Amino acid sequence: MNTTKHSHALIIGGGIIGLASAYYLLKSGWKVTLLDKGDLSDNCSQGNAGMIVPSHFIPLAAPGMVSKGIKWMFNSRSPFYVKPSLDFSLISWGLKFMKSATPANVERAAPHLRDYHLLSKQLYEDLSKEEGFDFGLEEKGILMLYKTEKAGEEEIHVGKDAQKLGLDVEMLSKEQVQAIEPNIKLDVAGAVHYHCDAHLYPTALFNQLLKYIKQKGAVVITNAEVTGYEISHSEIKSVETSIGKIEGDLVVMTGGSWLPQLAKLAGLTIPVMPGKGYSFMEPNSAHPIVHPALLIEARVAVTPMNGQVRFGGTMELAAVNDKINMNRVEGIVNAIPQYYPELNVAVPAKDRIWYGFRPCSPDGLPYLGYSKKLKNLIIAGGHGMMGISLGPATGKVVAELANRTSTALDIKLYDPERYS
Repeated sequence: MNTTKHSHALIIGGGIIGLASAYYLLKSGWKVTLLDKGDLSDNCSQGNAGMIVPSHFIPLAAPGMVSKGIKWMFNSRSPFYVKPSLDFSLISWGLKFMKSATPANVERAAPHLRDYHLLSKQLYEDLSKEEGFDFGLEEKGILMLYKTEKAGEEEIHVGKDAQKLGLDVEMLSKEQVQAIEPNIKLDVAGAVHYHCDAHLYPTALFNQLLKYIKQKGAVVITNAEVTGYEISHSEIKSVETSIGKIEGDLVVMTGGSWLPQLAKLAGLTIPVMPGKGYSFMEPNSAHPIVHPALLIEARVAVTPMNGQVRFGGTMELAAVNDKINMNRVEGIVNAIPQYYPELNVAVPAKDRIWYGFRPCSPDGLPYLGYSKKLKNLIIAGGHGMMGISLGPATGKVVAELANRTSTALDIKLYDPERYS
C-alpha cells in the first residue's frame, strides 16, 4: 500500500475516535473520507462527562466487578445493570469478561493504560493551543468522593497504586475536600484527588474537530450505513453502503458500539457490548461546583462545563435500543443530594435526557491496530467509558500505523483480533 500524499483513508464512524483519526491523518498528508450511519448528533462522544482520566488505569474487567455486577444486576436503579437476556452475544461477552477480571490482567494493563491517557492529555493540551480550538479544557483534576469507610479504603488503596505508577494523587480528609469546594456543602467522608486528570466540554470539542477536518478537505458523508465490503487479495477494495460504493486505500473502522456488526460484515469477530449511559445538564449557579467528581458508591459523574453542570452515569448492558429507562435516571438523581445535600435536582423531562452507548470490550481494553486478515484495515474501538479520554492518542496512533512509522504507544495489548 503506498503512503504518498495522495493516499486516501476511509474512516467508518464519526465519534471522537473517527474525528481524531481524521485530524491526525489529514495532518500527515492523507486524503480523508469520513462516513457515519447517522447524522453525527447521536454519538456517545457528545453527552458524556468530558473527563480525561489517567486515574482510570484499571480496566472495567477488574476483580470484584463480577460480584458487584451480579449483586447490582437485578436492581434497575443500580449503577451497573445487565438486562437479563438469553442473547448469545451477551452471554459470550459475559464469560469472556469473567475470565479477564483477574489481578494479573489488571496489573499487566495498568502502566499501558496510564501511558495511553497521559499521551492523550498532552495532545489535548497541544490541541487547545491551536487556532479554532477552545473546548473548555480545565486541569483541576477529578475528585473521587466517598461516603463510607469501606469505599474510602478501596479508593485510597487505588490512589496509592496510582502514586506508585507516578501519577499525581492526593488523599483528602472531609475538611480538606470542603475547603476546595467552598460554594457548596458536601456530605462525604473524604476524597481522593487525582490532580493528573482534567475535563473539557465535549460538544465544543466535537464541533471544532468536525469544522477543522471539513476545512482541511475531508469529505464527511452522513446517513450512510455500511452494508458490506468488496474484498480481494486480503484487502478491502471498497466499502458498500446504503448510498453506494466508497473506495479508499486504507479503511479505519471505528463505529463505537456498532463495531461488532461492522467487523462481522468483513468476516471478523470483535466482541463489544453497548453499555448505555445517561446524562443531563443543570444550571451551575446557586451553589457552583468547582471540581469535576465521581460519586464513588453511586458511580455518578459530575462535571461543571459550559456554565452548567452535567450529571451522568449508569452502565446498562443490553442490546442497542432507544428506550429511556427512567429508573436508571432516577438512580442518578437520587444520588446527587446524598453527596451535595443543597442540590435538590428534579428528575428531568425525557427530552432533556441524553443517552449513548459506550463500546465495552470484555477485558476492558480498547482494540487498536491493523487487522491480520485484511491488510489495509485499521481497527480502533472498544474504548468503553474512556473514548473522550483516549481519543487524541488513538487518532495519533492510527495515523502512525497508516504511515507505517513507529507508534507513540506500545499497542500489543490492544490487538483487535485477540478474540478471533
